Amino acid sequence: MMTRMAPSSTGSATPFTDALMVREGFALAHVDPRSTPALGGKKGGIKKDGEKLMAAGADELSSLQERLYAQAKGGGQERLLLVVQGMDTSGKGGIMRHVVGLVDPQGVSITAFKAPTTVERRHPFLWRIRPRLPGPGMIGVFDRSHYEDVLIARVRNLVPSSTWARRYGQINTFEKTTAAGGTTIVKVMLHISKKEQGERLAERLDRPDKYWKYNPGDVDERALWDDYQVAYEAALTRTSTAHAPWFVVPADRKWYARLAVQQLLLEHLRALDPQWPPADFDVEAEKKRLAES
Repeated sequence: MMTRMAPSSTGSATPFTDALMVREGFALAHVDPRSTPALGGKKGGIKKDGEKLMAAGADELSSLQERLYAQAKGGGQERLLLVVQGMDTSGKGGIMRHVVGLVDPQGVSITAFKAPTTVERRHPFLWRIRPRLPGPGMIGVFDRSHYEDVLIARVRNLVPSSTWARRYGQINTFEKTTAAGGTTIVKVMLHISKKEQGERLAERLDRPDKYWKYNPGDVDERALWDDYQVAYEAALTRTSTAHAPWFVVPADRKWYARLAVQQLLLEHLRALDPQWPPADFDVEAEKKRLAES
C-alpha cells in the first residue's frame, strides 16, 4: 500500500492514514460506525480533543492548499483529488462545508455527480469523470463519483452484472494513470450505521428547516441497505490500491468524520510538501522601480 506517513503534527498519536486505510483482509462489518480511530476510545473529553485537533489543523490546511496552488504557478504539476462516497445522510454535505470550505475556493473544484444524463449514458462510464479531474495546483473534490457505477448500478441492476464486474479493473487502470500524471488520490467512504441514518432521516421530517434535504427516494435505497453494504465492501476491497487507497471513516459522529477527512487531507498534503515558487523576475530591480514610482 502507500508509504507510511509521519504522525500528525497537531496531536494525534497515530496517523489517520494508517488508522483508516483499507488493507488486505478488510471487512466493512468489522468497522464500528461510532468508533474514533487515531483518537482512541477514551470517554469524556474525546470530542473536545477532536475539536481542538480540527481547530489546530484549519490554518495549516489553508496554508498547504495555498502553497499547492502557488507551486503550480511556477510549473508544478501536483494536484489532489478527494473522492467522497457514502450512504444517504452520511455527511458528505458537512464535509464540503466544514472541511473543504476552509480553503480558498479559487484552488478547489467540487463536482457533485448525479444520475447520468441521456448524453452521458451514450458514453463509457468514465467519460464524464475525466474532464472533472483537477488541474495542476488544484484540489478536486468528487461528491459521489465513478464509484456509483459499481454501487447503485450494481444494487439496482442498472446494467448487466458482466458490465459492472468489468468496471473494477477499469477503475483501477484509470486511477493508476491519473496518479501517474501527478494526482494524489484520497478516497473516503463515510461509514454510517442504519440506525443513525434512520435518526437523521427522521430529523429531516421533524424539522421544517430540513424538509428541503429530505428525499423520499432515500427510504427506497434504505430498503436495500444490506445489498449496498455488500456492494461497498466489494468496491473497497477491489479498488484499494497502492496508488489510490480507500479510507473508511466512521461517520455516526459528525464531528469525528469531519476531523478524519481534514486530517487525511493534511497528511497527504504534508507528504506532497508543496513549495512557494521562486520569483521569475529580478526582485531587487522591482523594489527599486517600485520605490521610484
